[in-house]
Amino acid sequence: MTQKVAVVTGSSSGIGFETSLVLARNNFHTYATMRNPEKGAKMRTIQSGENLPIEIIQLDVTSDKSVSHAIQSILSRSGRIDVLVNNAGYGLVGAFEELGMDEIKEQYETNFFGVIRVTQAVIPIMKEQKSGLIVNISSGAGRFGYPGGSAYVSTKFALEGLSESMAYELDRFDIKVALVEPGFVRTNFSSVVAKKSQDPDSEYSKMTEKMAERMEVMRQNASSPELVANVVLEAVTSRNPNLRYLAGKDVEQWIEQKKKMSDKEFFNMIKHSLS
Repeated sequence: MTQKVAVVTGSSSGIGFETSLVLARNNFHTYATMRNPEKGAKMRTIQSGENLPIEIIQLDVTSDKSVSHAIQSILSRSGRIDVLVNNAGYGLVGAFEELGMDEIKEQYETNFFGVIRVTQAVIPIMKEQKSGLIVNISSGAGRFGYPGGSAYVSTKFALEGLSESMAYELDRFDIKVALVEPGFVRTNFSSVVAKKSQDPDSEYSKMTEKMAERMEVMRQNASSPELVANVVLEAVTSRNPNLRYLAGKDVEQWIEQKKKMSDKEFFNMIKHSLS
């Protein structure tokens, strides 16, 4: 059988890094893409030491030209793309009122429009080969909101809706779509605090401080990026993948609570956890 080809965005660290390694170790010819390939030194060392089928490719999800060039380069080298893992992203932190429009646009440019760019470049390839799987790395934040996370959370809600709709449309071409929803993960996930929210005199400063403290506690019990990577592996090796995969005990508990509670009860639970 022809070796399957996987493309992973945001592979320089964290979930993308571990996912690229897990896929390569399971015999996927893996293109680990990243905005800055100079950050791929650690991956190159592992790839060389284990003789893994990994190639590092420059891809900036916020650039039409970069995405087009990278996908065409992969296609010319391998002739196919069987799996796309949309992972690139970061978190913008701050109360909604204090978010600058440019800050919000930048958040969406990476987390949401980046997914659109790469996916629209890959779909025609998968249609031509009459098969494929698109895995979008969402979050528990794609299922419920929390204070200080309006920008990040809304990109993940958008990603969930996009993925559900795509799943209907692409099924006729034997292209599947799956969402992986991690909870807190022990990574150096990039978070940016909105400029106005950095002001200690902000009306939301106490809320932001409480939220930061709460998140720090949750990070101490966070899942490993390897756990999330193995959930991705489960999806890509399944003959009939699920639409959604939870990744982490914390997010499993949150979703179970949300199912059992009314919206008001869940709201109060989150509110009281920050008091």
